[in-house]
Amino acid sequence: MRVFGRLGLAVALLGGALLGPAAQAQAATPPPVADGKNWTVTPVAGGYKITLKLDAPAPLRDALPLIAVDGKAVGVAQQSADQRTATVVSSDRALLKAKDVRLVWSTDGTTDAQNNKRSRAAAGPTDADWLKAPKGPLLAADPGALGKYAVETAEYNLGDEAVYLPGLGHKSEVRGKVYSPKGAAGARPLVIFLHGRHQVCYGDATEPSEKPWPCAKGEKPIPSYKGYDGPAKALASNGYQVVSISANAINGWDSDVVDTGAQARAELILDHLDLWKKWSTVGGGPFGSKFVGKVDLNNVGLMGHSRGGEGVARAAVLNADRGGKYGVRAVLPLAPTDFARATVPGVAMSVILPYCDGDVSDLQGQKFYDDTRYSVAGDTAPRSTVTVLGANHNFFNTEWTPGQSEAPSNDDWYGDDNDKTSPCGAKYAGRLTPKQQQAVGTAYVAGFFRLQLGHEKQFFGLLDGSNSRAASAGNSVVRVVSQAPAGSRRDLNHFDQPLPYGAVIGSAKATVCAGVDAPAGRAAVATPKCVKNDDSSQSPHWVEAYLASKTPTTAVTKLTWTGKNGVVRVNLTAAQRDVRRYAALSFRAAPDPAGAPRTDLSIRVVDGKGKAVSIPASSLGDALVRMPGSNDSGLPKNLLRTVRVPVSLLKGIDLRDVRVVELRTDRVASGSVFVSDLAFSKPDLGWSAPSRLPQLSASSIGKLPEGDSGTRNVDFWVTMSRPSIVPVSVYAETNGDLGSSVSPVAQHLVFKPGQTRKKVAVAITGNTRDSADAVFSLVLSAPKQALLAASFGYGTVVDDDPTPTMTIGPATAAENAGSIKFPIKLSAASDNFVYVAGTMKSGTAVLGKDFRNPNDDGSEPQPNDYIDGYVEPGQTTGEIEVKLLDDKLKEPTETFTVTLTESSGATIKLPITLTGTITDDD
Repeated sequence: MRVFGRLGLAVALLGGALLGPAAQAQAATPPPVADGKNWTVTPVAGGYKITLKLDAPAPLRDALPLIAVDGKAVGVAQQSADQRTATVVSSDRALLKAKDVRLVWSTDGTTDAQNNKRSRAAAGPTDADWLKAPKGPLLAADPGALGKYAVETAEYNLGDEAVYLPGLGHKSEVRGKVYSPKGAAGARPLVIFLHGRHQVCYGDATEPSEKPWPCAKGEKPIPSYKGYDGPAKALASNGYQVVSISANAINGWDSDVVDTGAQARAELILDHLDLWKKWSTVGGGPFGSKFVGKVDLNNVGLMGHSRGGEGVARAAVLNADRGGKYGVRAVLPLAPTDFARATVPGVAMSVILPYCDGDVSDLQGQKFYDDTRYSVAGDTAPRSTVTVLGANHNFFNTEWTPGQSEAPSNDDWYGDDNDKTSPCGAKYAGRLTPKQQQAVGTAYVAGFFRLQLGHEKQFFGLLDGSNSRAASAGNSVVRVVSQAPAGSRRDLNHFDQPLPYGAVIGSAKATVCAGVDAPAGRAAVATPKCVKNDDSSQSPHWVEAYLASKTPTTAVTKLTWTGKNGVVRVNLTAAQRDVRRYAALSFRAAPDPAGAPRTDLSIRVVDGKGKAVSIPASSLGDALVRMPGSNDSGLPKNLLRTVRVPVSLLKGIDLRDVRVVELRTDRVASGSVFVSDLAFSKPDLGWSAPSRLPQLSASSIGKLPEGDSGTRNVDFWVTMSRPSIVPVSVYAETNGDLGSSVSPVAQHLVFKPGQTRKKVAVAITGNTRDSADAVFSLVLSAPKQALLAASFGYGTVVDDDPTPTMTIGPATAAENAGSIKFPIKLSAASDNFVYVAGTMKSGTAVLGKDFRNPNDDGSEPQPNDYIDGYVEPGQTTGEIEVKLLDDKLKEPTETFTVTLTESSGATIKLPITLTGTITDDD
């Protein structure tokens, strides 16, 4: 089952999680207004609470858990401590008519562990190509190999609730595993590892707890932080200090916070760095003077897995926001989430994307690269993406891997254990074993940090897009996209804007496309979507972010042609023509999934004397070959990959005077491809350090009354920490339970040089209907020329309308009418669900013989005496309906009584007893 479309986090994080158990509690548990085998819908203050009971504990995944009703996601689920119950509060009236309720996941729509099966009936058209995909040359040095130092390990544990995290609202453990190079002299670079969202505890609780953390008595914490021994030892044995930290408390509580825990994870990292500052300068704590003078806190790298990936990205920015206290110079998000479209400028970054990720299966972490690459003019830091075919989400961590983990674990790509057909099936020839995947992870994690922190330039080829590989990575198929620092790159065309007149000739057509329609509140633009496939998880560049669904995704050029004479011409200016200092010409490309699975075009370079060299893209790699899969289970992925022309192939071209670069459609008669980021470049370390950019923050508006009529604006303010000499921009949108009073807003804010404040006006419409408070936020995303400080602003519109009064009258009906209905009337319409309930009692009419509950089929020995009625939101009338049983016997008029003892959503004096009168029709 897959879920499509945008999710209003009204019912998600704000309506369900932030309200918390106390706010959602009722004086008396109301009866369900809809139910099924394992689920109920009950009225609550915020609308309706849907509760789903699971046969087995649901996995604690990095993807957001959603409840889907009849195929539509209604909100992010609040999971119970034992993971067997999922709840959502929603104002969606469709819940009243629910037929099918399931737990699904934000990135792929798959159901809970009992039904999360992936299969495919037929092989994809290019699967065989990828099984024999070419592999690049071996690096002379292997970053995954152990170095000259023996590795010492130690652990520290300051307690399960040792530090308070403001971004979480709870205390967290402070626990870590330390890897040190024995005998290494001087201060060494420090690398912090942060695991992702996984189960928190395991074992049988002898004293169950309502809190997810600390673990209940009888349970043990899952040691996720111990799962990265491979890259940790590869780094430590080569002279680096590594610390892998535990974040179980955040995993237990992060469903209670709007940002899914990104801020809290960043705070935890900086708290650990504070400890290491003390331990490496004055000593103390568990290590005494062991690390004094041994750790270089001006040369720090961060690796984060899954939600930890979003955490380390936030930590780099938070560190900069706090004045660059630590020298965070390199960030590696591993299979990361990216719920809020953050950017990480100024810091070297490499994003690892496992092709068979069954958790974050839309590979949304791709947007860290996409959003950051041009977010700051002249950015001096390099960045890359590393796509690993055959790799899943979990196996990079041995504590998440069956056969290696201390606690129970699983293959997140589920499916048949004997599946040999799917490109991600457990027995597929191209699927990596756990040890193979861990070897790949070790090589790229260690290689990235050794290159960026240690300036070990022998590893350039691993991450510069040249397709070089590490011996320890074996026969894995890895594809790298790289962006060199601005000073080592000459951008020719981003391909994100319409090309100038005359640049496209012949049978070619070039159209700019992006994955998001223009939202309300922003000027509409005629930008078509790049991909028409319903399954957005196949298109990581263009899938919407859950906390910033209206922020535009990556714009590229879609090049289509119907003949071999099509040309896209990019003219170089006089300042661009000397390219002797560069190593390669490159661009990103991918075949259009609506077209042929394999296609081709030529790259033609022309100098000032008319000398030209033309090279087929197919001779340079497989960027124009569709990735493996057959439009099922989120495959194939539509990922832009590198087409790289080494300058050494431009034989005879005067590299001092390159005039034109052309994309020619002379290879196949018709086709369609996406292209992006045409540039000359050379590998370079550039300069990575905490950014000094101005910081953007959203204000909060607190609580304000709804009012009874009219529309007025309330103002959020987006402010910059200081003026900028260049324009600064950011996207801002409302998110949350807007209800009927808050109008949605989505704006692109542009600060002119010198400006430091921009207003975002949100319209509030008053009414006289009783309703729940509207709790919502203003979310900032995808900034340019700035960092995000406080990226969420909060507001609550407090309902100030009186609760309506409810009156209920007696009822009379003929025996053959099918039912008898007691009329309910409200003094005024309400936006809340109104219900009343009680019991039925026999009079001269007998319960079970003459009348019964409409849901009672008579199969139980004793009739059900419970009865309820309701008024739907926006209505002023409703009814209590009692089923009548026509016995075909002549008899006198009969009566029974209904005694009502509980209600919600309206005022009525209880208890009250009503009489139902049944007249005979025989």
